Amino acid sequence: MPTLALWMIVAVADIALLAAAAGPAVTVLVVAGLAIVAGGFAGMRSISRRAPEQAKAAARKRA
Repeated sequence: MPTLALWMIVAVADIALLAAAAGPAVTVLVVAGLAIVAGGFAGMRSISRRAPEQAKAAARKRA
């Protein structure tokens, strides 16, 4: 499992290098685009989610 963590660190470093090479304007546009896509996905999930059926209340006997 430690190898996965090391590869995640390498991936974060790669993203940082790409962001530095691309420039701040492109980085901001990409991050904004990803935020819009993630927000749209979350919105679609919350809209399409059906309301959970309420459980029928069982009649309780009182002693």
